[in-house]
Amino acid sequence: MITIDDRTGVTVVSLARPPVNALDLSMIEELESIFAGFAGRASPSGVVLTGTGSSFCAGVDTKAFMSYDRDARRRMVLAITRMTQSILSLSSPLVAAVNGHALGGGFVLMLCADYRLAVDDNTVHLGLTEARAGVPFPAGPVAVMKHEVPPGLLRQLTLSSRVMSPQDLVPHAVIDALTSSKQIVEQAVAAARDLASQPAFAVVKRQVRGRLVAELRSLADAGSDPFLASFG
Repeated sequence: MITIDDRTGVTVVSLARPPVNALDLSMIEELESIFAGFAGRASPSGVVLTGTGSSFCAGVDTKAFMSYDRDARRRMVLAITRMTQSILSLSSPLVAAVNGHALGGGFVLMLCADYRLAVDDNTVHLGLTEARAGVPFPAGPVAVMKHEVPPGLLRQLTLSSRVMSPQDLVPHAVIDALTSSKQIVEQAVAAARDLASQPAFAVVKRQVRGRLVAELRSLADAGSDPFLASFG
């Protein structure tokens, strides 16, 4: 469900769970494991996170989630927070190549990146649609969203389940740049190399995003979630 490819020093991690790369428990735990493994051996030139097909990631697979028993649902909620903590703990650059729709958990994965490159396509939907889907956010994603999305925009995206295009999100600095679908991965690889070429990148990343990482680590270590009962 996840493929890993080396592009001369940049590791490309691709979500590959057709048709829309939705996250089930297995995929979430696999992402957590992959990025935890990067902690000790990450490519010095960085990592690109992208999706296969026409979607980046459509978020949590709600059908799979609803089919799980209570213990598996609890395991999945806690694994999502651990996954976000593992991804944000990466010391080298992480670039998101948002090749298509990014909703809910997929939007959060995008927010975890240090640089976000998206396809220049106004039919692509980006949003935080959990209220409409009937599944609230785990604690880890809430911390990421509050840190990375301006308050007014966060209110609109979450409480109305509004979806926006990549072009709409550039003025808010949620998306950094736009490109074509044919060029997106190669440009993301180049962006990762460019970020990694800065001698103090890892230190500055800790200075700027370290508080968020510490919050996520605390949430992950707690082994609970304030809204766990809401997940059924």
